[in-house]
Amino acid sequence: MSILVVGSVALDTVKTPFGEGREVLGGSATHFAVAASFWSPVRLVAVVGEDFTDAHRQPLVDRAVNLGGLTVAKGRTFRWSGEYGDDLNSARTLDTQLNVFASFKPVVPEAWRRTPVLFLANIDPELQADVLDQVHGARLVAADTMNYWIDSKPEALWRLIARIHVLLVNDGEARQLTGESNLVRAAAAIRARGPRAVVIKRGEHGVLVFDGDRIFALPAFPLSALKDPTGAGDAFAGGFLGYLASRGDDVSLDLRRAAVAGSVMASYQVEDFSLDRLRRLTQSEILERFAQFGDLTRFEPLG
Repeated sequence: MSILVVGSVALDTVKTPFGEGREVLGGSATHFAVAASFWSPVRLVAVVGEDFTDAHRQPLVDRAVNLGGLTVAKGRTFRWSGEYGDDLNSARTLDTQLNVFASFKPVVPEAWRRTPVLFLANIDPELQADVLDQVHGARLVAADTMNYWIDSKPEALWRLIARIHVLLVNDGEARQLTGESNLVRAAAAIRARGPRAVVIKRGEHGVLVFDGDRIFALPAFPLSALKDPTGAGDAFAGGFLGYLASRGDDVSLDLRRAAVAGSVMASYQVEDFSLDRLRRLTQSEILERFAQFGDLTRFEPLG
């Protein structure tokens, strides 16, 4: 089944202890779309400026992402600049230029309004709700958010959360949103407001999936080479929802395998800057790492 993603397309300047990428392709919708495209067809709604070139567009074109919802507005493309320290756990923002993204009002093409899987990437929760109003009968709706929206628009965010099936957040956001320091209690508080499942991303410590009374914990894949964590969370979401969409009519929310698929994509995303590693990625490498996750977590019970 097809996936519709609505979010940002940006040009990033990123510095880590292992190198630097200047004006490279980034944005939540971009990283999600490329990662998800290895599993399912993707439709993208976003805005870019007049400075967004064919070369910037090419990684999305190469992955057959449908850009029928990518609007070119007068002005410059959204830009973000950040720097990571030695632990690579969080970026220090150096500069943010919203440019055309500041006035972004997503419009879903009429032909896409019955897309069965919808991902509301990190944008204003009021805009996320407006997109949800435009899409009719999506069988699976997932959303992401960030600390800025939790602080500035908590009521709008909670109204959105009540309407979706899966919320994906990192551990700090889950605690901030709920006021609970314990992640089990935080997930329960979120699920009590509507979503069937909550996925809490924990960076180098892996991911927790809360689905009903069941909890699934998956470690991050141990890597010997990690260059740039930018977009890892969005790549995780792309693999997660891409896998679920690939099941066709059987949207049974096999969240454990979906979490592995997401973790596989995130593990490759961080091995290079921008989309460089995903552009070189092959299906055989995905299958190999999926199997390695099985070896990593398999053990015989006692008794």
